[in-house]
Amino acid sequence: MLCTRLVDQLERSLRQILQNPAASRPLGLATGRTMEPLYAALVERLLRWPSPDLAALRRSWCSFNLDEYLGLPAGDPRSYRTFMDDRLGRPLALPAGALQLPDGQAADGDAAAVAFRAALQAKGGIGVQLLGLGSNGHVGFNEPPCGPRTRCRVVTLSGSTREQNAGMFGGDSATVPTRAITLGLDEILMAEDIHLVVTGASKAPVLHALLALEHPDDRLPASWLGSHRQVCLWADAEALQHP
Repeated sequence: MLCTRLVDQLERSLRQILQNPAASRPLGLATGRTMEPLYAALVERLLRWPSPDLAALRRSWCSFNLDEYLGLPAGDPRSYRTFMDDRLGRPLALPAGALQLPDGQAADGDAAAVAFRAALQAKGGIGVQLLGLGSNGHVGFNEPPCGPRTRCRVVTLSGSTREQNAGMFGGDSATVPTRAITLGLDEILMAEDIHLVVTGASKAPVLHALLALEHPDDRLPASWLGSHRQVCLWADAEALQHP
């Protein structure tokens, strides 16, 4: 039910983009296990569109991903570029350049982060932003402590984040890259609408901590979402259970 309702929302947003693509802002997309069933359901829904509508969607598609690992080779199956190509790009036959991600192969990560922010700003910033929730409260790769003015940048990943993401690396957190490029909270909070998706019992402790806060706290970066004018939390029963 959660997935269906969120796909309904995304489909409405995409139809609005089709109505006026020149005035629309790009989608903000995320990766990870939380997003896999959502993207599968979205692809299934969109492939049922009439052919002219689907062709128009392909031409107008523009999305920016939150983050990408630094240092993985081109085509690495563990990269977020591959994740997005496998789950949206190829199934929807999106054109090259439709899915924008930070350049994880850049020799100068700092320059790549500046360029990614500039490319997003040139498109007017994010329209609808999808977010997952890290076990330590991060969104994107904004590790704690993190305030609301942080911009797109190179970050060092915490041990807990590398452990959380080890599944794509054969279960060995030591092989997860230590650095990544991420959009900052500044870019995230400039989105028109934010959808935070939290699923599974493993996220119950951090979601409980997030909902218990009365004021934003740098030690829980996701808490700054509470300062945004339009945020929707999508959580399943397992994530909402008391830890």
